[in-house]
Amino acid sequence: MPVVKTKKAIGEIEVGQVLEMVATDPGSIPDMEAWAKQTQHELLSAEKMDDGKFRFFIKKTH
Repeated sequence: MPVVKTKKAIGEIEVGQVLEMVATDPGSIPDMEAWAKQTQHELLSAEKMDDGKFRFFIKKTH
């Protein structure tokens, strides 16, 4: 589900802007890495937060 929500949200921002996405699924890390590579957007960071959630920053490149 994080990839679906990210795809929708990335379509609503301008090129060069950065999207912050938070997920609870540990599988979201490889999913987001693969999605960024496939769509050629830039995954700036992926981190596990203290509360166990995962936070991603994705830069829209096109």
